[in-house]
Amino acid sequence: MNIDTALILCAGYGKRLNPLTLKTPKPLLKIHNVTLLENTIELIKNLEIKKIKINTFYLQDEIEKFIKKKNFEIEIEIIKDGNEILDTGGGILNMMNSSNEQDFMVFNPDTIWNLSYSNQINEMKDFYFSKNKETILLVTEKNFSFDKNLKGDFTLTDNLLNKEKENNYIYTGCQIINRKVFKSSKTNSFSILQTWDNLIKDKKLYGFKSENEFLHVTNLEVYNKLLKDN
Repeated sequence: MNIDTALILCAGYGKRLNPLTLKTPKPLLKIHNVTLLENTIELIKNLEIKKIKINTFYLQDEIEKFIKKKNFEIEIEIIKDGNEILDTGGGILNMMNSSNEQDFMVFNPDTIWNLSYSNQINEMKDFYFSKNKETILLVTEKNFSFDKNLKGDFTLTDNLLNKEKENNYIYTGCQIINRKVFKSSKTNSFSILQTWDNLIKDKKLYGFKSENEFLHVTNLEVYNKLLKDN
């Protein structure tokens, strides 16, 4: 089994990186002259995914210009959120609704992706299909995070995610999700966190462990440290 389409979330305001993001959308910020979005696209290509859909809202013209200017040699479609930002859950659902496929790989470009993630993501995909899951998240232990101020999102036990008082695992920004997860959702503004919480209640939110160093552009302070240290 394979996944033909990846979704990249690019609609957000990136307020924690002001003033940089007043004129430049967060996905177009650069680490060593390569944009966060380009890193994400190159990883997706390496995973041999055929198509990419990108959602936009804030400074959407800048992202469109960037995609047109670059020749990524992969089919890329821009899906606009519309008159209001749809948040992470609504943005994913809106992109899904432009396709007839069932399973999608979703990326946050906030993470500095590199090709060393390829094997782990492919292993996560194999687990997802072999176990017939509907959602799985690539997670990492807190001690792998460059940003030591990030709090844990989940606990992980036998590939099942949960939330406790002390959560030691962080969501990396890559997940595989089946459209069934949104069967009762409407295309409006809602967070993917709500969907995850519902899946946790039903013991249906799964995780796959990454042991890569987790480099994430959290805010302006972390971004400046990343520029200096990496």
